[in-house]
Amino acid sequence: MHFKRAAIGLLFALAFNGVAHADTGQNAYDRGDYRTALDYWRPLADKGDVQAQLKLGAMYEAGNGVKKNLVQALNWYRKAAGQGNAEGEFNVGSMYDKGEGIAKDYAQAAAWYRKAAEQGYADAQYNLGAMYDEGDGVPKDRAQAFAWYSKAAAQDNADAQFNVAVMYDNGDGVKQDKSAAAIWYRKAADQGNADAQYNLAIMYSEGEGVPKDDGQALDWYRKAADQGKIEAQYNLAILYRDGQGVAKDGKQALFWFLKAAEQGDADAQYNLGTMYADGDGIAEDDTAAISWFRKAADQGDVESAYNLGVMYRDGEGVAKNGPEAVEWFEKAAAQDYVDAAINLGVMYRDGDGVPADWAKSFQWFQRAKALSGNDNEPGMDENKPLQRKTIPI
Repeated sequence: MHFKRAAIGLLFALAFNGVAHADTGQNAYDRGDYRTALDYWRPLADKGDVQAQLKLGAMYEAGNGVKKNLVQALNWYRKAAGQGNAEGEFNVGSMYDKGEGIAKDYAQAAAWYRKAAEQGYADAQYNLGAMYDEGDGVPKDRAQAFAWYSKAAAQDNADAQFNVAVMYDNGDGVKQDKSAAAIWYRKAADQGNADAQYNLAIMYSEGEGVPKDDGQALDWYRKAADQGKIEAQYNLAILYRDGQGVAKDGKQALFWFLKAAEQGDADAQYNLGTMYADGDGIAEDDTAAISWFRKAADQGDVESAYNLGVMYRDGEGVAKNGPEAVEWFEKAAAQDYVDAAINLGVMYRDGDGVPADWAKSFQWFQRAKALSGNDNEPGMDENKPLQRKTIPI
């Protein structure tokens, strides 16, 4: 998945490129004396000083020392761009791209990005690549996207390096080359790109483009996980839980599942529930299991809904409650979960927590049969309901 373009931290950059008169205005700006900086830069900008024009544009865009005014910001950026300044061209392109200070116009954005890109401006090269990638303002052309990403990547733009890697990985706009993908993922990963770190971990885990190395996979997952990458946190938890490439460690598994679960990841929430329910590497705690299953089930996780049904039916971690069990089994059955339909059939057949109802029992067994594709009547010969599943997703 490619990154969407953005203004990459340069619209507000206030560093002169070796201009001798920079210190007075810059020093004032750095200490928060925006009025002095503005008074110093405005006369220079009026005289055509490109760097001062860029500074005024940034101040109007941010609202520093002046009332925020995107039209004025665009005006000053355009003056710098009109003198062939690549940063000014990029900033004008960015404002057309986002519709700031002017109506959004992807064609104009692409035209201005191209001007800056052709001068070697890496962020413009990246954004132009993204426009070809998305087909915004230019015809969609993955080969062109790859070409412009590559130019930015060669200048150490980490997002561009990641996109080049993805395109090599998938054979998208360029011939598939897993080894080249790994090289570019590493370049971006070494700059701290969490997505690249995660993808590089997968390559080491699967031995694609690099020799299979569980230790390297673990290291890169950890780097991405430390930056809050949910998928990396989840995979790291799986490795510790199952002892893949690392000593089995329930506490570490719990730690990383918790990180992902707290960010709302339903799979991690489900797995926390199973760990607590089974006492897998940690002390068994059915109450905690119920809590995590409920969080996942509320997001539509069918396994969690089923497990809640079992726990309410059996009174595990919660007071026994047949109607509540039925409600959760029905939620799982609504997602075509066969075992939930069977358990509903059993509960109504046996009057387990609910009044016996052969008609409802028959309907749920019929539903289970339809879901399973089994011509035999499911569950009719069973003496006991099915137990909860604890196989991780």
